[in-house]
Amino acid sequence: MRSQPAGAAAVVIIGGGFGGLAALNALAGTGISVTLVDRNVYSTFQPLLYQVATAGLTSSDVAYPLWAAARKAGARFRKGELAGIDEAAASVLLADGGKLRYDYLILATGVAAAFFGVPGAAEHSMSLYTRKDAVRLRDRLMTELEQRSTRQSGGDLAITVVGGGATGVELAGTLAELRNIALPASFPEVDPSAVHVRLIEQGDALIAPFQPGLREYARQQLIDRGVEVRLGAAIKEVSAGRVLLGDGTSLRSDVTVWAAGVTGPADAGPALPRGRGGRYAVGQDLRVEGQDRIFAVGDVAVQGDDPVAQLAQPAIQEGRHAAGQIRRLMAGQPTIPFRYHDKGTMATIGHRSAVVQLPRGIRLRGTLAWLVWLALHLVTLLGNRNRLSALVNLSWRYLTWSRGGGLIIGDEESPPAQQPAR
Repeated sequence: MRSQPAGAAAVVIIGGGFGGLAALNALAGTGISVTLVDRNVYSTFQPLLYQVATAGLTSSDVAYPLWAAARKAGARFRKGELAGIDEAAASVLLADGGKLRYDYLILATGVAAAFFGVPGAAEHSMSLYTRKDAVRLRDRLMTELEQRSTRQSGGDLAITVVGGGATGVELAGTLAELRNIALPASFPEVDPSAVHVRLIEQGDALIAPFQPGLREYARQQLIDRGVEVRLGAAIKEVSAGRVLLGDGTSLRSDVTVWAAGVTGPADAGPALPRGRGGRYAVGQDLRVEGQDRIFAVGDVAVQGDDPVAQLAQPAIQEGRHAAGQIRRLMAGQPTIPFRYHDKGTMATIGHRSAVVQLPRGIRLRGTLAWLVWLALHLVTLLGNRNRLSALVNLSWRYLTWSRGGGLIIGDEESPPAQQPAR
């Protein structure tokens, strides 16, 4: 780790996701003393977590060591969890008792699954927001299939995905492909027709941010793959082995995955103002309302009544903007408003099937959209090793499925080791 200038202005970044890393890199080489804090020693590439959950990628493929990111940016990394903020002392309080002084603070902690008060949802469903979530879901799915292959558990296997956003659509589509193509090779004792994949969405369409034609394409592709798609269906209750819909319909569900939305973090220290979804309310320059030196970016932040999507690209742009405003403030210049530049949105339904929505009315679907999706995700993965490993694993999955290839399964890998500070 490169030494940092003594007496330099101190910036603390809480969270090593897309927004936090974008801010970190934007402050590299500025002479500012930067400390990156995260509860984990690795950053997770969340857009590909569903591939980990369905055994297409290993958990290490989507994890990148934060000490390496910090070292590359000439910053410090500190493993820790935010416990509070002492505004009077301009210090961050960590759960392990540590204390970090800041001149400017960037909150990029990310969010958690929102269960919207649905009884039993938190207790009886599985989320897909963290690396651990993905590994836990993968192991649960493989255990269910293994038990049925050895007759330890008879009957059909019903999998319910709640939420028709990109995560829900991508997961449901990949689960259907597992059932249709890979299952006969890996678990020949399990009848594929006995594995049911269901996607439930409260709204009247899937992947709402997309143009209607792309939404319908995604819905039809899922149906063609054998996914039961239920639109306009609200979840009233989740229990062990069942989900209850708002109209009173009770459905068997051996595995329920909750992908219906996220909510802001628990309060840390002062009662920072909250906006939609419990996220920190920020002004036009991304400073938390009422705060002069605290910024919030990414999923954890919301600006007014017209929030940007909770996706990687907005988080990256916000992280860079917050870093830029800190530099302006240090130079005695006024801040400028954040303006999101939409570079497009995409989602994959399965092998050679995706939807891409780009500026200027450009719409792609099918194989071309899938190739664009694949290339972009490989390029944006952190670390050359991750890119190579992901390329090999995804290529193996998609090339061997047509020839009856098996599932890629195994124990959870250890997270990237934390390198001692030097």
